[in-house]
Amino acid sequence: MGDGVVTLFLCGDVMLGRGVDQILAHPGDPALREAYVEDARSYVRLAEAAHGPVPAPVPPSWPWGEALRVLDEAAPDARIVNLETSVTRGGTFAPDKEVHYRLHPAGLTALSVARPDVTVLANNHVLDFGRPGLLETLDTLGRAGLRTAGAGRDAEQAYAPTTVPLPGGRRLLVFALGARSSGIPSSWAATADRPGVAYLPDLSPAAADTVVGHVHRAGRAGDLTVVSVHWGSNWGYHVPREQVRFAHALVDGGVDLVHGHSSHHPRPLEVYRDRLILYGCGDFIDDYEGIRGYEEYRDDLRLAFLVSVEADSGRLAGLRMVPLRARRMRLEPASWADRAWLRATLDRISRGVGVTLEADGSLALV
Repeated sequence: MGDGVVTLFLCGDVMLGRGVDQILAHPGDPALREAYVEDARSYVRLAEAAHGPVPAPVPPSWPWGEALRVLDEAAPDARIVNLETSVTRGGTFAPDKEVHYRLHPAGLTALSVARPDVTVLANNHVLDFGRPGLLETLDTLGRAGLRTAGAGRDAEQAYAPTTVPLPGGRRLLVFALGARSSGIPSSWAATADRPGVAYLPDLSPAAADTVVGHVHRAGRAGDLTVVSVHWGSNWGYHVPREQVRFAHALVDGGVDLVHGHSSHHPRPLEVYRDRLILYGCGDFIDDYEGIRGYEEYRDDLRLAFLVSVEADSGRLAGLRMVPLRARRMRLEPASWADRAWLRATLDRISRGVGVTLEADGSLALV
């Protein structure tokens, strides 16, 4: 934090389970129950077929690759990630789900190496191994000193914000919510006596009012507030009208930044009332490399979002996006052609803002 500006790092889904888990030093059981793949190591072979051998076992820093250098150089005041996997040894697969993600607890260093200040858990994979898997996830992250948001042992814990101290005695409050539209079953909702996620059954005005009420009750003057929400489908650039209305209602209610995720590629961004809305950050770390289909969305390209906001007002002071590319299950710098493609795409799909390619290779808003 400097010159009255707070800088936040945000990214999309960090999916350290399944294939990524298998290249770490302590992989878990590779068994899967997918329609076409029964062994998580198959995803490693797909990546290797696309770009060459992965030197497994890899160090915990491997999946992050270039992103760690970006983070070190940017030195953000807070780092917020969405961990889209259960961290468990459990073998009881959640029923009625096509895909299950789990990271062996011994592999959690592959998350802690990025030093997240808030690990969001409100998503459609954190209960892939049931409530025992969620409880093990919470315990494992807690022992590692990683603060979580969006899931808990009961509703009070799940819906509570995570507080990050900022210089000058200020606070950052991060609320995390998982919407039904992202594929979260209603049975995963946390209740007064049941572990689960902070669940959004819909994106109605009443639901937005409820969230704004939580924000007002938890906050105090001078706080900066982020609402991180897992919502919507995996593919496509269209943002449903209900998402736009919901995000606008949050900003109208005093939220400073809306951090949307679930889509496998970046979606439009918007500046509304001088506040940034990220409708979909795209995947950041996953095991999709080498999988065919949806190539037009270039889901191999990833963005590290560095958002600067005014400490006094919460207004957007600047946005820098650093393009990366997944190769050999590791993030590396994107080529200039890829950076130009991302700039043109974000500029085309985002209404009311322009996106430029800077001399250092990052993307910025104009």
